[in-house]
Amino acid sequence: MKSFVSFLSCFYFFFGFSQSEPFTIKNISLNSDKPHFGLSFIPNNQVLFTSYLLNKNGKVKSYLSDGILTLYVGNKAESGDIINVESLLIDSKEDISHITSAFISPDGKSLYVTTNYINRKNKPKGNFKKTNFHIEIAEYVEGQGWTNFKAVPFCKPQYSYAHPSLSPDGKTLFFTANIRGGKEMAKGPSDIFKVEVLGNNTYSEPKNLGSQVNSYSTEMFPFMSYNNILYFASNRANGVGGFDIYKSEMNEKGIFEKAKALPQPINSKSDDLCFVIDKTGKSGYFSSKREEGKGEDDIYYFTVD
Repeated sequence: MKSFVSFLSCFYFFFGFSQSEPFTIKNISLNSDKPHFGLSFIPNNQVLFTSYLLNKNGKVKSYLSDGILTLYVGNKAESGDIINVESLLIDSKEDISHITSAFISPDGKSLYVTTNYINRKNKPKGNFKKTNFHIEIAEYVEGQGWTNFKAVPFCKPQYSYAHPSLSPDGKTLFFTANIRGGKEMAKGPSDIFKVEVLGNNTYSEPKNLGSQVNSYSTEMFPFMSYNNILYFASNRANGVGGFDIYKSEMNEKGIFEKAKALPQPINSKSDDLCFVIDKTGKSGYFSSKREEGKGEDDIYYFTVD
């Protein structure tokens, strides 16, 4: 149990944007003993997240003893709780069965997901690990749901690509990868990259965000806010705990400033990740494995007072 926390629900603290602004944070009601992470906002005041796929009896469905992860969507209540939760509608004809994170484009027309090629029909040729992650894009068809999944063309099967997240204008796609070789290679187990979205599933070449953002450790779950601040998780040295949440401001020239960790208690001695903040800059969510939680990864809601 952390020395700075002596209670479980709501508390006030100071961080990041201004050291004098009070914030409130709470563990939301949908949390259970199962993980909840991979957060993103979608239109109509809804929240998209990842958790285990359950059967009719509420038991976790599994494949080769591993729980299957899938996508859920819910409404953001005034209290910050995520309510009316249901599975994201995916075309039953699709053979995609393991999704670890996702992001819906600002116009609501495209769904980007992190998945792998296990039990998939359309696998790329050559030798590669089927467990390598890659990013796919889908479109929404009324009456079918999200369908026509296909890998984005910059994903090479010998590497892993994950955690897609679009800029608020939908023109830049951020993601993590372990690309090796060349000027834009990852320095750590996974770095944050970006590509420009050119339309019709075409993109610029991946560009590493550089040493102001990335480290020789692992970076995950990038999220670009409406005021051009990139939030992400990293397990680099000198953090508070395992994975901590960092931020890096992008200036008018598109250059990122040196990343800084958000202070406690946003960061804890456990893993903290998947930080997202709404367009007002007044509320958002993150996931954490801190000891006072209900399960593996819990979703926490915060507000700026």
